[in-house]
Amino acid sequence: MKALKTFFKPLQPTIGASYSGMVLYKEYKPYTALSEYVYCFWKLRSIRLLQNPFLYRVVSDGCIDILIDTKERRTFITGFSKQYVEYDLGRSFEYVGARFYPFMFPLLFGISAENVVNRFLNLEVVLPELDRNIKSRLEEKVNSDALLAMLSKVLSSYISKERSLYSLDPRFSKAVDQMLQSGGNIPINQLDLAVSQRQLRRFFQFYFGESPKVFSKVLRFQNILNAKPSQQSLTSEKVFYDKGYYDQAHFIRDFKKFYGVTPTEAFGR
Repeated sequence: MKALKTFFKPLQPTIGASYSGMVLYKEYKPYTALSEYVYCFWKLRSIRLLQNPFLYRVVSDGCIDILIDTKERRTFITGFSKQYVEYDLGRSFEYVGARFYPFMFPLLFGISAENVVNRFLNLEVVLPELDRNIKSRLEEKVNSDALLAMLSKVLSSYISKERSLYSLDPRFSKAVDQMLQSGGNIPINQLDLAVSQRQLRRFFQFYFGESPKVFSKVLRFQNILNAKPSQQSLTSEKVFYDKGYYDQAHFIRDFKKFYGVTPTEAFGR
């Protein structure tokens, strides 16, 4: 699936200016050994005690994340969500995590994405061995940078031990590459498929957790986030035609479902 790293960059909203100096979110590129599987490592923490609970918005990005609550010393897995989600993190928090590219978590661990899609679960429920490996390395007092290094080392060990025993069917990879290169704009029935559409849906259910149509919508949405359109382009109708939407109402409806606010509110300058 060569086009994945080239054509897909899953973005999350930045922390608003009103929380500058109070909340930090930062992403880190993975080591080479993990770069085919992991888009980024990240940390999210409060810099000081907040006056009010912090609501953190996560938008649809097609990814599966493993995360560690460093204060509670708990591990979680969160699957791709078909719509935005808001988490109440309280007034003091620190999390570190790894964000997997679409399709890559099931490829590495053999766990169907259907098991975690639209869900936030304790990691021990889904992958008890991985959970034990992480928790056995959680020291009593350790900073977030050391935790990220530890998480990277644990995940790398699953590759070095050749735990990636699953391979993507080349027919599936070919279809996904076409979708990525088109930005999600090519209709599913126009893909150059070597499998039936029913088989393609089965592939997507296992590796993505949802249908090819939903993946196309996520691609279009994420491409818009990456484009950072101006207010003028949002009102001129050009942006939604360029990204494969047939009309502005359809564009706004999908965007609000995935992001939680309208495009004008999201890109307000």
